[in-house]
Amino acid sequence: MARSVSALLILLCLAVAPFAAMADPKPEKPEKPWKPEKPEMPERPEKPWERPEKPWKPEKPEKPERPEKPWERPEKPWERPEKPEKPERPEKPWERPEKPWKPERPEKPWERPEKPWKPEKPEKPEKPHTVKCHDKKGSQCGGYEFQCPASCPKCYVDCDLCRPVCGCDKPGGVCQDPRFVGGDGITFYFHGKKDHDFCLLSDSDLHINAHFIGKRDPSRTRDFTWVQSVAILFGYHHLYIGAKKTATWDDAIDRLELSYDGESIDLPANEGSVWRSSSTPSLSISRSSGTNSITVEAEEKFRIEASVVPITEQESRAHNYGMTGDDCLAHLELGFKFYSLTKDVHGVLGQTYREGYVSRVKMSSNMPIMGGFHQYRTSDLYTPDCSVSRFGRTVSGIAMVSQPADVICASGMKGRGIVCKK
Repeated sequence: MARSVSALLILLCLAVAPFAAMADPKPEKPEKPWKPEKPEMPERPEKPWERPEKPWKPEKPEKPERPEKPWERPEKPWERPEKPEKPERPEKPWERPEKPWKPERPEKPWERPEKPWKPEKPEKPEKPHTVKCHDKKGSQCGGYEFQCPASCPKCYVDCDLCRPVCGCDKPGGVCQDPRFVGGDGITFYFHGKKDHDFCLLSDSDLHINAHFIGKRDPSRTRDFTWVQSVAILFGYHHLYIGAKKTATWDDAIDRLELSYDGESIDLPANEGSVWRSSSTPSLSISRSSGTNSITVEAEEKFRIEASVVPITEQESRAHNYGMTGDDCLAHLELGFKFYSLTKDVHGVLGQTYREGYVSRVKMSSNMPIMGGFHQYRTSDLYTPDCSVSRFGRTVSGIAMVSQPADVICASGMKGRGIVCKK
Protein backbone atom coordinates (compact mmCIF):
# COMPACT_ATOMS: atom_id res chain seq x y z
CA MET A 1 0.00 0.00 0.00
CA ALA A 2 2.81 2.37 0.82
CA ARG A 3 4.66 1.50 -2.29
CA SER A 4 1.63 2.26 -4.45
CA VAL A 5 1.18 5.68 -2.88
CA SER A 6 4.82 6.72 -3.49
CA ALA A 7 4.62 5.56 -7.04
CA LEU A 8 1.55 7.67 -7.67
CA LEU A 9 3.24 10.76 -6.26
CA ILE A 10 6.24 10.34 -8.51
CA LEU A 11 4.08 10.08 -11.55
CA LEU A 12 2.15 13.14 -10.58
CA CYS A 13 5.31 15.23 -10.22
CA LEU A 14 6.61 14.14 -13.61
CA ALA A 15 3.35 15.15 -15.22
CA VAL A 16 3.23 18.62 -13.67
CA ALA A 17 6.94 19.60 -14.18
CA PRO A 18 6.74 20.57 -17.89
CA PHE A 19 3.84 22.86 -17.32
CA ALA A 20 5.58 24.71 -14.49
CA ALA A 21 8.67 25.39 -16.59
CA MET A 22 6.58 26.85 -19.28
CA ALA A 23 4.68 29.11 -17.02
CA ASP A 24 7.78 31.04 -15.44
CA PRO A 25 10.99 30.72 -17.39
CA LYS A 26 14.20 32.12 -15.64
CA PRO A 27 16.62 34.51 -17.54
CA GLU A 28 20.11 33.21 -18.15
CA LYS A 29 23.00 34.97 -16.32
CA PRO A 30 25.64 36.62 -18.53
CA GLU A 31 29.06 35.12 -18.49
CA LYS A 32 31.75 36.82 -16.36
CA PRO A 33 34.54 38.70 -18.14
CA TRP A 34 37.91 37.01 -18.28
CA LYS A 35 40.46 37.82 -15.62
CA PRO A 36 44.03 36.69 -15.39
CA GLU A 37 44.67 34.21 -12.76
CA LYS A 38 46.46 35.38 -9.62
CA PRO A 39 49.83 33.87 -8.95
CA GLU A 40 49.86 31.41 -6.21
CA MET A 41 51.15 32.64 -2.88
CA PRO A 42 54.04 30.69 -1.47
CA GLU A 43 53.15 28.54 1.37
CA ARG A 44 53.76 29.96 4.82
CA PRO A 45 55.84 27.99 7.19
CA GLU A 46 53.98 26.23 9.89
CA LYS A 47 55.70 28.44 12.63
CA PRO A 48 56.60 31.85 11.11
CA TRP A 49 58.20 32.97 14.34
CA GLU A 50 60.78 30.27 14.11
CA ARG A 51 63.97 31.47 12.52
CA PRO A 52 65.47 29.44 9.76
CA GLU A 53 68.15 27.08 10.80
CA LYS A 54 71.62 28.64 11.05
CA PRO A 55 74.33 27.25 8.94
CA TRP A 56 76.37 24.54 10.56
CA LYS A 57 79.18 25.56 12.87
CA PRO A 58 81.55 23.36 14.77
CA GLU A 59 80.51 22.89 18.34
CA LYS A 60 82.53 24.64 21.05
CA PRO A 61 84.28 22.42 23.49
CA GLU A 62 82.52 22.08 26.75
CA LYS A 63 83.84 24.11 29.68
CA PRO A 64 85.30 22.12 32.47
CA GLU A 65 83.10 21.87 35.49
CA ARG A 66 83.75 24.32 38.28
CA PRO A 67 84.95 22.93 41.52
CA GLU A 68 82.52 22.81 44.33
CA LYS A 69 82.23 26.08 46.25
CA PRO A 70 84.11 25.55 49.45
CA TRP A 71 81.98 28.15 51.17
CA GLU A 72 78.81 26.29 50.42
CA ARG A 73 77.64 24.31 53.33
CA PRO A 74 76.88 20.66 52.77
CA GLU A 75 73.35 19.81 52.01
CA LYS A 76 72.99 18.25 55.39
CA PRO A 77 74.95 20.32 57.86
CA TRP A 78 73.81 18.09 60.64
CA GLU A 79 75.70 15.27 59.14
CA ARG A 80 79.04 16.42 60.48
CA PRO A 81 81.63 14.39 62.20
CA GLU A 82 80.68 13.98 65.74
CA LYS A 83 82.58 16.13 68.23
CA PRO A 84 84.24 14.47 71.14
CA GLU A 85 81.99 14.36 74.11
CA LYS A 86 82.59 16.98 76.79
CA PRO A 87 83.27 15.80 80.27
CA GLU A 88 80.23 15.80 82.43
CA ARG A 89 79.72 18.88 84.52
CA PRO A 90 79.65 18.47 88.25
CA GLU A 91 76.35 18.74 90.00
CA LYS A 92 77.37 22.19 91.24
CA PRO A 93 79.15 23.82 88.30
CA TRP A 94 80.15 26.84 90.43
CA GLU A 95 82.26 24.57 92.58
CA ARG A 96 85.69 24.33 91.10
CA PRO A 97 87.69 21.16 91.51
CA GLU A 98 90.06 21.22 94.36
CA LYS A 99 93.40 22.76 93.53
CA PRO A 100 96.64 21.41 94.84
CA TRP A 101 97.54 22.84 98.19
CA LYS A 102 99.25 26.22 98.35
CA PRO A 103 100.22 28.28 101.34
CA GLU A 104 97.44 30.67 102.34
CA ARG A 105 97.79 34.30 101.40
CA PRO A 106 97.13 37.02 103.95
CA GLU A 107 93.75 38.71 103.74
CA LYS A 108 95.35 41.95 102.48
CA PRO A 109 98.56 40.97 100.67
CA TRP A 110 99.41 44.67 100.06
CA GLU A 111 99.66 45.28 103.78
CA ARG A 112 103.04 44.72 105.19
CA PRO A 113 103.40 42.64 108.30
CA GLU A 114 103.27 44.60 111.47
CA LYS A 115 106.58 45.87 112.64
CA PRO A 116 107.71 45.05 116.12
CA TRP A 117 106.63 47.64 118.64
CA LYS A 118 108.95 50.49 119.31
CA PRO A 119 108.43 53.22 121.84
CA GLU A 120 107.26 56.47 120.23
CA LYS A 121 109.68 59.30 120.14
CA PRO A 122 108.53 62.21 122.22
CA GLU A 123 107.53 65.23 120.16
CA LYS A 124 110.01 68.01 120.20
CA PRO A 125 108.57 71.01 121.95
CA GLU A 126 108.26 74.05 119.72
CA LYS A 127 110.99 76.53 120.27
CA PRO A 128 109.44 79.61 121.88
CA HIS A 129 109.68 82.81 119.91
CA THR A 130 112.03 85.28 121.54
CA VAL A 131 112.09 89.04 121.10
CA LYS A 132 114.34 91.87 122.26
CA CYS A 133 113.94 95.51 123.18
CA HIS A 134 115.60 97.61 120.50
CA ASP A 135 115.06 100.95 122.21
CA LYS A 136 118.36 102.82 122.22
CA LYS A 137 117.22 105.58 124.55
CA GLY A 138 118.66 103.97 127.65
CA SER A 139 115.88 101.48 128.48
CA GLN A 140 116.68 99.21 131.42
CA CYS A 141 115.83 96.07 129.38
CA GLY A 142 117.70 97.01 126.21
CA GLY A 143 119.32 93.95 124.63
CA TYR A 144 117.57 91.40 126.87
CA GLU A 145 115.59 88.52 125.30
CA PHE A 146 111.98 87.77 126.21
CA GLN A 147 109.84 84.77 125.31
CA CYS A 148 106.46 85.31 123.70
CA PRO A 149 103.53 83.61 125.48
CA ALA A 150 102.01 80.53 123.84
CA SER A 151 98.74 82.37 123.15
CA CYS A 152 100.61 85.04 121.17
CA PRO A 153 103.54 83.61 119.19
CA LYS A 154 104.13 86.99 117.51
CA CYS A 155 104.77 89.54 120.21
CA TYR A 156 107.05 92.49 120.90
CA VAL A 157 108.75 93.98 123.94
CA ASP A 158 107.33 97.06 125.60
CA CYS A 159 110.61 98.75 126.46
CA ASP A 160 108.91 100.98 129.04
CA LEU A 161 107.35 98.05 130.92
CA CYS A 162 110.19 95.60 130.09
CA ARG A 163 107.90 92.71 129.23
CA PRO A 164 106.58 90.96 126.08
CA VAL A 165 103.27 92.29 124.86
CA CYS A 166 100.79 90.85 122.34
CA GLY A 167 99.77 93.62 119.99
CA CYS A 168 96.32 92.08 119.51
CA ASP A 169 95.42 92.59 123.18
CA LYS A 170 96.42 96.25 123.47
CA PRO A 171 94.56 99.40 122.41
CA GLY A 172 95.37 99.99 118.77
CA GLY A 173 95.56 96.26 117.93
CA VAL A 174 94.31 95.08 114.52
CA CYS A 175 94.43 91.29 114.05
CA GLN A 176 92.57 88.26 112.67
CA ASP A 177 89.27 88.75 110.78
CA PRO A 178 89.87 92.10 111.49
CA ARG A 179 89.47 92.40 115.26
CA PHE A 180 90.15 95.89 116.57
CA VAL A 181 90.92 97.02 120.10
CA GLY A 182 89.93 100.68 120.25
CA GLY A 183 91.62 103.44 122.16
CA ASP A 184 88.80 103.16 124.70
CA GLY A 185 89.69 99.51 125.36
CA ILE A 186 86.58 98.07 123.66
CA THR A 187 87.02 95.16 121.23
CA PHE A 188 84.99 95.17 118.01
CA TYR A 189 85.07 93.72 114.47
CA PHE A 190 85.07 95.65 111.20
CA HIS A 191 84.73 93.39 108.15
CA GLY A 192 84.63 95.96 105.37
CA LYS A 193 84.75 94.31 101.95
CA LYS A 194 87.41 92.31 100.14
CA ASP A 195 89.58 94.05 97.52
CA HIS A 196 88.62 97.50 98.87
CA ASP A 197 90.47 100.21 100.81
CA PHE A 198 89.28 101.75 104.08
CA CYS A 199 90.37 104.57 106.34
CA LEU A 200 91.59 103.30 109.74
CA LEU A 201 92.65 106.69 111.12
CA SER A 202 92.42 110.25 109.83
CA ASP A 203 93.80 113.28 111.61
CA SER A 204 95.03 116.69 110.53
CA ASP A 205 98.64 115.50 109.97
CA LEU A 206 98.27 111.70 109.93
CA HIS A 207 96.16 109.39 107.77
CA ILE A 208 96.22 105.56 107.64
CA ASN A 209 94.44 103.53 104.96
CA ALA A 210 94.23 99.72 104.82
CA HIS A 211 93.66 97.33 101.91
CA PHE A 212 91.43 94.34 102.72
CA ILE A 213 91.70 90.89 101.11
CA GLY A 214 89.21 88.09 101.73
CA LYS A 215 87.22 85.01 100.81
CA ARG A 216 83.53 84.77 100.02
CA ASP A 217 81.41 82.30 101.97
CA PRO A 218 78.24 81.46 99.96
CA SER A 219 76.34 80.71 103.18
CA ARG A 220 77.00 84.21 104.58
CA THR A 221 76.07 87.73 103.57
CA ARG A 222 79.57 89.11 104.19
CA ASP A 223 83.17 88.41 103.25
CA PHE A 224 85.89 86.95 105.42
CA THR A 225 88.46 89.76 105.35
CA TRP A 226 92.00 90.49 106.54
CA VAL A 227 94.29 93.53 106.34
CA GLN A 228 96.82 92.85 103.58
CA SER A 229 98.60 96.23 103.56
CA VAL A 230 98.53 99.74 105.05
CA ALA A 231 99.62 103.15 103.78
CA ILE A 232 100.66 105.76 106.37
CA LEU A 233 100.42 109.35 105.13
CA PHE A 234 102.07 112.08 107.22
CA GLY A 235 103.19 115.48 106.03
CA TYR A 236 104.17 115.08 102.38
CA HIS A 237 105.39 111.50 102.79
CA HIS A 238 103.77 108.07 102.53
CA LEU A 239 104.99 104.74 103.92
CA TYR A 240 103.78 101.37 102.60
CA ILE A 241 103.76 98.12 104.63
CA GLY A 242 102.35 95.01 102.93
CA ALA A 243 102.26 91.21 102.98
CA LYS A 244 103.28 89.43 99.79
CA LYS A 245 100.98 86.78 98.35
CA THR A 246 102.31 83.28 98.97
CA ALA A 247 101.02 79.75 98.44
CA THR A 248 103.06 77.79 100.99
CA TRP A 249 104.12 79.43 104.22
CA ASP A 250 107.66 79.24 105.55
CA ASP A 251 108.73 81.30 108.58
CA ALA A 252 112.28 81.40 107.28
CA ILE A 253 111.23 83.37 104.15
CA ASP A 254 110.51 87.07 104.60
CA ARG A 255 107.14 88.10 103.14
CA LEU A 256 107.23 91.79 104.10
CA GLU A 257 107.13 94.47 101.41
CA LEU A 258 108.21 98.01 102.36
CA SER A 259 108.47 101.27 100.45
CA TYR A 260 108.84 104.95 101.35
CA ASP A 261 107.72 107.71 98.99
CA GLY A 262 107.52 105.12 96.20
CA GLU A 263 111.04 103.75 96.67
CA SER A 264 111.49 100.15 97.84
CA ILE A 265 113.17 99.62 101.22
CA ASP A 266 115.76 96.86 101.45
CA LEU A 267 115.94 95.85 105.13
CA PRO A 268 118.30 92.92 105.90
CA ALA A 269 116.48 89.92 107.40
CA ASN A 270 118.49 90.00 110.61
CA GLU A 271 117.06 90.72 114.03
CA GLY A 272 117.97 94.24 115.08
CA SER A 273 118.58 95.54 111.53
CA VAL A 274 117.62 99.22 111.25
CA TRP A 275 116.70 101.40 108.29
CA ARG A 276 116.53 105.19 108.67
CA SER A 277 115.21 107.66 106.15
CA SER A 278 117.68 110.20 104.78
CA SER A 279 114.90 112.69 104.01
CA THR A 280 113.06 112.13 107.32
CA PRO A 281 115.60 111.30 110.06
CA SER A 282 112.85 110.92 112.64
CA LEU A 283 111.48 107.83 110.80
CA SER A 284 113.09 104.44 111.43
CA ILE A 285 112.24 100.79 110.72
CA SER A 286 113.85 97.95 112.68
CA ARG A 287 113.56 94.16 112.63
CA SER A 288 111.95 92.84 115.81
CA SER A 289 112.75 89.28 114.60
CA GLY A 290 114.70 87.78 111.73
CA THR A 291 111.79 87.71 109.26
CA ASN A 292 108.20 88.96 108.91
CA SER A 293 108.18 91.30 111.94
CA ILE A 294 109.17 94.96 112.09
CA THR A 295 108.77 98.04 114.29
CA VAL A 296 108.13 101.40 112.62
CA GLU A 297 108.56 104.57 114.64
CA ALA A 298 108.20 108.24 113.79
CA GLU A 299 109.34 110.38 116.71
CA GLU A 300 106.51 112.22 118.47
CA LYS A 301 103.97 110.85 115.98
CA PHE A 302 103.39 107.05 116.05
CA ARG A 303 104.81 103.60 116.64
CA ILE A 304 103.63 100.55 114.67
CA GLU A 305 104.34 96.88 115.32
CA ALA A 306 103.67 94.88 112.14
CA SER A 307 103.92 91.13 111.49
CA VAL A 308 103.03 88.97 108.49
CA VAL A 309 101.13 85.79 109.41
CA PRO A 310 99.26 83.15 107.32
CA ILE A 311 95.92 81.43 107.72
CA THR A 312 96.70 77.92 108.90
CA GLU A 313 94.82 74.81 107.76
CA GLN A 314 93.44 74.37 111.27
CA GLU A 315 92.02 77.91 111.23
CA SER A 316 90.56 77.37 107.75
CA ARG A 317 88.76 74.18 108.83
CA ALA A 318 87.55 75.66 112.12
CA HIS A 319 86.10 78.82 110.55
CA ASN A 320 85.28 77.43 107.07
CA TYR A 321 87.50 79.96 105.32
CA GLY A 322 87.85 77.73 102.24
CA MET A 323 91.58 78.29 101.86
CA THR A 324 93.04 76.87 98.62
CA GLY A 325 96.51 75.53 97.89
CA ASP A 326 97.51 78.54 95.75
CA ASP A 327 97.12 81.15 98.51
CA CYS A 328 97.58 80.92 102.28
CA LEU A 329 96.05 84.42 102.69
CA ALA A 330 99.13 86.02 104.26
CA HIS A 331 98.07 89.21 106.07
CA LEU A 332 99.21 91.79 108.61
CA GLU A 333 98.75 91.84 112.35
CA LEU A 334 99.23 95.39 113.59
CA GLY A 335 99.69 97.20 116.85
CA PHE A 336 99.36 101.01 116.74
CA LYS A 337 100.54 103.49 119.34
CA PHE A 338 99.97 107.21 118.77
CA TYR A 339 101.89 109.88 120.65
CA SER A 340 99.70 112.87 119.78
CA LEU A 341 96.29 113.09 118.15
CA THR A 342 93.84 115.98 117.91
CA LYS A 343 90.37 115.79 119.42
CA ASP A 344 88.87 115.73 115.89
CA VAL A 345 90.52 112.42 114.89
CA HIS A 346 88.31 109.98 112.97
CA GLY A 347 88.35 106.65 111.12
CA VAL A 348 87.46 103.07 112.03
CA LEU A 349 90.10 102.99 114.76
CA GLY A 350 90.87 106.70 115.10
CA GLN A 351 87.46 107.73 116.41
CA THR A 352 87.90 105.51 119.47
CA TYR A 353 90.71 107.84 120.65
CA ARG A 354 88.46 110.89 120.84
CA GLU A 355 87.67 112.26 124.25
CA GLY A 356 84.14 111.37 125.31
CA TYR A 357 83.67 108.84 122.49
CA VAL A 358 80.79 106.40 123.05
CA SER A 359 81.06 103.13 121.17
CA ARG A 360 78.17 102.21 118.86
CA VAL A 361 78.85 98.48 118.81
CA LYS A 362 76.56 96.03 120.60
CA MET A 363 78.71 94.67 123.42
CA SER A 364 76.24 91.91 124.33
CA SER A 365 76.81 90.26 120.94
CA ASN A 366 79.24 87.37 120.53
CA MET A 367 80.87 89.39 117.75
CA PRO A 368 80.41 93.16 118.22
CA ILE A 369 80.53 94.60 114.71
CA MET A 370 81.04 98.21 113.66
CA GLY A 371 78.93 98.93 110.61
CA GLY A 372 78.72 101.84 108.20
CA PHE A 373 81.73 100.81 106.15
CA HIS A 374 80.66 103.13 103.28
CA GLN A 375 81.77 106.25 105.16
CA TYR A 376 85.26 104.80 105.64
CA ARG A 377 85.83 103.61 102.06
CA THR A 378 88.54 105.32 100.01
CA SER A 379 89.11 105.30 96.25
CA ASP A 380 92.77 104.30 96.59
CA LEU A 381 95.24 103.12 99.20
CA TYR A 382 97.17 106.40 99.04
CA THR A 383 94.17 108.72 98.76
CA PRO A 384 92.66 110.30 101.94
CA ASP A 385 89.19 110.83 100.41
CA CYS A 386 86.88 108.92 102.75
CA SER A 387 83.83 110.88 103.90
CA VAL A 388 85.24 111.26 107.45
CA SER A 389 88.72 112.35 106.32
CA ARG A 390 90.45 114.99 108.47
CA PHE A 391 93.82 114.94 106.74
CA GLY A 392 95.18 118.39 105.83
CA ARG A 393 92.73 120.33 107.99
CA THR A 394 93.84 122.87 110.55
CA VAL A 395 92.29 121.99 113.90
CA SER A 396 92.59 124.24 116.91
CA GLY A 397 93.06 122.66 120.30
CA ILE A 398 95.72 120.84 122.26
CA ALA A 399 97.06 117.46 121.28
CA MET A 400 96.24 114.53 123.51
CA VAL A 401 98.37 111.53 124.39
CA SER A 402 96.72 108.43 122.99
CA GLN A 403 98.14 105.92 125.47
CA PRO A 404 100.22 106.85 128.52
CA ALA A 405 103.26 104.72 129.17
CA ASP A 406 102.13 103.67 132.62
CA VAL A 407 98.83 102.14 131.44
CA ILE A 408 98.79 98.31 131.43
CA CYS A 409 96.21 96.51 129.29
CA ALA A 410 95.44 92.80 129.06
CA SER A 411 92.63 90.56 127.87
CA GLY A 412 90.93 88.04 130.10
CA MET A 413 87.74 87.58 128.09
CA LYS A 414 89.02 85.78 124.96
CA GLY A 415 88.52 88.63 122.55
CA ARG A 416 85.35 90.15 124.05
CA GLY A 417 87.25 93.06 125.63
CA ILE A 418 90.34 94.17 127.52
CA VAL A 419 91.03 95.69 130.91
CA CYS A 420 93.38 98.64 131.32
CA LYS A 421 94.74 99.91 134.60
CA LYS A 422 97.50 102.16 135.87
